Amino acid sequence: MDTGAIRGRLVLGAAVLAASGALALVAPGTAQAASDSCAGRQVRTLPFATGTVHVYKAGGYVCAITAADTPGSRRQMSVSVQARGNRPVVDQGDYTYRAGPVTVHAGHRCVWVRGAVGSATVSSGWILC
Repeated sequence: MDTGAIRGRLVLGAAVLAASGALALVAPGTAQAASDSCAGRQVRTLPFATGTVHVYKAGGYVCAITAADTPGSRRQMSVSVQARGNRPVVDQGDYTYRAGPVTVHAGHRCVWVRGAVGSATVSSGWILC
């Protein structure tokens, strides 16, 4: 291979790297980052006195996060998702901002979502059927 061909390939490689770097800077953020670790699109928002449960769905998977309205001090928080016919998947503990994410494979089954911050709770009933 002569030096002209090598130089041409190096220039092409540098141009591709520069273009991909520019796209990374200009491209909008992904849904993953916007949703605090749940994949998919937001399908429900369940507000309650001290927080909100955000529910996401991607394919046959359902994911939920409980977020406190006023983050700061540690307090008891929980989130659970239960596909009909299965046991709930729960994240519970003392958190400053959010509980979760918890994800279940629901397929085409209904799910029941619960969330709590302190003594305030929310329960969805069977949804996404």
